[in-house]
Amino acid sequence: MALPRIVHMVTPLKHMSPFDVNMALDAGYDDAIPYTNVTIEDVYGLVQDAIFSRSPDGIKRTGMFIGGKRAIEALDMMDRAKKAMVPPFEISVFADPAGSFTTAAAMVACAKKALKDTFKTDLKGKRVVVYGGTGVVAFAAAVISTIDGAKSVLVGYDGPERVRRLTMEANARFEVDLGYADGTTEEQKAALAREADVIFTAGPAGRQLLGLAQIKPAKDLKVVADVNAVPPLGVEGVGVNDNGTPIEGTDAIGIGALAIGNVKYKTEAGLFKKMIEAEKPVYLDFRDAYRRAQEIVS
Repeated sequence: MALPRIVHMVTPLKHMSPFDVNMALDAGYDDAIPYTNVTIEDVYGLVQDAIFSRSPDGIKRTGMFIGGKRAIEALDMMDRAKKAMVPPFEISVFADPAGSFTTAAAMVACAKKALKDTFKTDLKGKRVVVYGGTGVVAFAAAVISTIDGAKSVLVGYDGPERVRRLTMEANARFEVDLGYADGTTEEQKAALAREADVIFTAGPAGRQLLGLAQIKPAKDLKVVADVNAVPPLGVEGVGVNDNGTPIEGTDAIGIGALAIGNVKYKTEAGLFKKMIEAEKPVYLDFRDAYRRAQEIVS
């Protein structure tokens, strides 16, 4: 009789996301066990308890998911998990804090496909302006697009210091050249939009970040993608179901939250299935999510 497939789901928060629990079970895990209020220091012991309770063959049916709400913290937890492995006692690990890695991957992949299909180009050299920059989805989208050759700018909303620190941390960790800007005022946001080829908005639910008047002067703007599905939407003129829909008064096209969400859902499910099917342990983060999202949109 085959051992049950178990995924141990850790988060530094008070609760594990029900969304991620459902996704893991629907992908094929038999059991999803949550561990809450977990610190980075806790991860080592949890991993070793998981790996030494099964044979090297049985351990292939064990995995770990890392949640939370901060990208760097989740990646630090993954690094800690790797250090706890004792081959051949080793399990697969998947990090997706607040769904940010798979959401950001889906947003960038959708925009890249739109650039190719509508404008016969790609992200290389494009100025990508990412609003909601101190949030985890915006952070991940900026890093992903920069790795793919874009000149990305992470835009904060509470002065330059916090977004500057995040950007410097990203540049040091991922060896990228991500820029940052303060978008506290409407005038600052409009000035940044005017210079954009691509705009990503990943602000709080129910908060409009950009109006049509702020994006219409952007002469080179091609794609605007928004992940906010709660009215008012993140960008005026971009609907939740839009997927390459022209934006009124511009030459750009819009991609809405539900179009992105469909790719995000398939991306997260695909990465859980990759863990389940892997013969050798895999470690999955935003880079793997982006590869998977591009496969889906293509």
